[in-house]
Amino acid sequence: MGIVKKQSLKNSIYFYVGLMFGALSTVILYPNAFNSHPEHLGLLQIIIAYAIVVSTFSSLGTPKTLIRFFPKVENKNQLISLSFMIPIIGFLLVLLLYFLFKDDLLNFLNADELLRNNFHLIFFLVTFLFFFEVLSSLSRSLLKATIPIFLREVFLKGFNILLLILHWFDYIDFTTFLYSHISLYLFMILILFFSIFKKYKFKFTFILSDIDGKQIISYGLFVLAGGASAILVSKVDMMMIGKLMNLESVAYYTIAFFIGNVILVPSRAIGSITAPLIAKAWQEENVSEIKDIYEKSSLNQLLLGGFIFLLIWLNIDEGFALLPEKFQGGKYVVLYIGLSKLFSVATGVNGQIIINSQHYRFDLYSNFILLIITIFTNYIFIPESSPLSVYGIVGINGAAFATALSVIIFNSFKMFYVYFKVGIQPFSFRTIKAILLIIFVYFSLIVLNLTFSDIPNMIVKSLLISIIYFSIMFILRISEDLNSIIKDLLIKLIR
Repeated sequence: MGIVKKQSLKNSIYFYVGLMFGALSTVILYPNAFNSHPEHLGLLQIIIAYAIVVSTFSSLGTPKTLIRFFPKVENKNQLISLSFMIPIIGFLLVLLLYFLFKDDLLNFLNADELLRNNFHLIFFLVTFLFFFEVLSSLSRSLLKATIPIFLREVFLKGFNILLLILHWFDYIDFTTFLYSHISLYLFMILILFFSIFKKYKFKFTFILSDIDGKQIISYGLFVLAGGASAILVSKVDMMMIGKLMNLESVAYYTIAFFIGNVILVPSRAIGSITAPLIAKAWQEENVSEIKDIYEKSSLNQLLLGGFIFLLIWLNIDEGFALLPEKFQGGKYVVLYIGLSKLFSVATGVNGQIIINSQHYRFDLYSNFILLIITIFTNYIFIPESSPLSVYGIVGINGAAFATALSVIIFNSFKMFYVYFKVGIQPFSFRTIKAILLIIFVYFSLIVLNLTFSDIPNMIVKSLLISIIYFSIMFILRISEDLNSIIKDLLIKLIR
């Protein structure tokens, strides 16, 4: 876990810088910059959502395939070349289908005039996304996960802040903002491309005789089906809000969803480096190493995710009071999404274990079932006829509830499958300690009745949560990895 700890620390710094940038953008800049036209924010988020879904299909599972086969393939040039060829073919197929069924597609999506006029931008973004994902997977396979994370979390979000400020103060109009935002992805591709191929002298080739193309493509198609379903699940709530409601509701949901989704930050930092390590461990049939990564990732993600959940939910009222009035209706979206993400990080890297094993086909079946459940529950809980409307589970709250239910079911499936097939599970007695710690800090702080204004309230509560949480965690030695990181930080701070 030495590599994991070293790169996870650096990744975490980038993720938390990205978190601050994202929080600044989502909580302050987006609501204010788009206060008079929330449908513009809804349009931006819908374009990104559709682009992510389409790029996942057009990449044909290449990013995960590259990570899976990189440790075992000797001729890296041929594998990398194939990894760029496949997404291009997939993209051309998707583009052909779009031109053949364009009108039917737009009618099915119930696209309004604003979306119809900007729908072409989705395909520019699709192109940028799948090239960036392939390059990111290559960088991760080389155990250099920090560069793509820096680009996505610091570069992209940092420049987006600049664009938002310019748009907020009317230095640029919405169209310029939209095109500039999408262009940032192109710059990310160029930076990542040169950072990889300047140091590692790979050569592109059309000769693929040294690799088992049939096995690679077969695996990629299975990963595609499973991964595409997972991506659809993560975006279907937003897309269905756009279809069943309107772009303004998408904007309101986006703000609340972002806040709840922040809990995934630790898992993204850890997961970015554990994937190639798990792939290598499977190649060496080292189940004990996989078990060690599984348990430690679960515990560390639960502790860090639990801390973030406490910061968010114990400050939720003060936080929403800072938003423009139009955007203050998503409190329970945050709760449902936050709890589901906390459960997700607690189950560890079960998805990576499945994808990189001989049981990778299960990812397809489970994701397909999950997709059906998610679409079904969204159709039930979003409309005014929602059976739980009396409890406020309707509209954007209904979408969040449906997504949370789907995520919990999905991760439970994967966790039990790994246990029955591999004989390992992520929990231990330390997991119980972590859960009790989260509960204890929550009830210790909930009784506080601070009388300051919103921002001082948030600062005081956040400081108390941090001091109590990490002090108890450190004293009880719940996580050796996190204790070691805290010690290192304290030593550096003292010096």
